[in-house]
Amino acid sequence: MKKQGWMIVVVMMLCLVVVAACSTAATPTQAVGDASGTSDVAKPSNGGGPGQAVSLTGDATKGAQVYTENCVACHAADGKGGVANPGSTDGTIPALNPIDTSLKNADYKTFATNIDLFVEHGSKPEGDSPALQMKAFGDDKTLTPQQIADVIAYVISLNK
Repeated sequence: MKKQGWMIVVVMMLCLVVVAACSTAATPTQAVGDASGTSDVAKPSNGGGPGQAVSLTGDATKGAQVYTENCVACHAADGKGGVANPGSTDGTIPALNPIDTSLKNADYKTFATNIDLFVEHGSKPEGDSPALQMKAFGDDKTLTPQQIADVIAYVISLNK
């Protein structure tokens, strides 16, 4: 009976090790990694987890319209960027085409989640006093979850 008791203890300890290892996975408030598996993923300055949009199917064609109405003024046509943002560290608003490589991921849901965090919660660029900052389209309900899913699909389509 002693041998069985030790066996149970060993099995339970192995289970605890597995559970501990699994708990190091990305939490919903973290960007979840780039295609190379590194953890140096660009993250928005404003906290919060992914929104409902990541569980919806986006339509890139509809997303192009949402992009034109809400994003083109800052990220330029086709996400090419180059729009000035005085006071930010690099002086411009980030391009979405091509997007920051740390946000890209071969897994669609991971890629969508990385983009969603910015669209949902907005972000203030690094720098002393950036003139412009990313609006929180989800938090302030400017866009519906479906519209966010559509614009995410459009941005991903620009980065194939």
